[in-house]
Amino acid sequence: MIAIIPARGGSKGLPGKNIKMLCGKPMIAYAIDAAKKSKYIDHVVVSTDDQQIADIALQYGAEIPFLRPDFLALDTAQAVDNYIYTIDRLSKGWSIPIEEFVVLQPTSPLRITEDIDGAIEMFFKKKADSVISYTPEAHPVRWHKYINENNEFVDIFDTTIANRQDLKTSYYPNGAVYVFRSSMIKERKYYTEKSYGYIMPRNRSVDIDYQEDFDYVEFLMSRR
Repeated sequence: MIAIIPARGGSKGLPGKNIKMLCGKPMIAYAIDAAKKSKYIDHVVVSTDDQQIADIALQYGAEIPFLRPDFLALDTAQAVDNYIYTIDRLSKGWSIPIEEFVVLQPTSPLRITEDIDGAIEMFFKKKADSVISYTPEAHPVRWHKYINENNEFVDIFDTTIANRQDLKTSYYPNGAVYVFRSSMIKERKYYTEKSYGYIMPRNRSVDIDYQEDFDYVEFLMSRR
């Protein structure tokens, strides 16, 4: 199986985050290292439009068969289009069909190899179309509301008051591990009736978008 690590050069929330130094290593190195230790992954491919990211990824053992076209690195580009482009081009270049693949975002550096292998094992055991990592929501989703421009509450869910312990635990995607069947992705879908959630603990589920996220991950890593 191949792992694709998407790492475009542009980033608005935290510029240069994919190669920002985190506890002594560029952030993308954590995704590469975890993937290379997987017992199921044969190729670790970094998809990037940025030569500096490509050079650093190569230093840590990733493959860069080609750079991503500029139109797939724009803020408006959809991730799914990059996956389709990447697996199609790899299939042609290697002359082998890619029937399934893993996506590992570099912005989830707390993910470990056991998370990757656990999600892949679930994918094969359940004959899934996709397995996506999720983590428990800290608060009941029914407490969530929209707040409009006048700072007024706008209901999203039923407003019936209930104790926290009486509400089901909800989960949200943490961005750490995606296992996809290629045929499903080519239909531009992430979910079907054969999609499953791989649950990860919250202390390995931080997705870095802003400096505050980065600082928190740095703190968690320092306590490992």
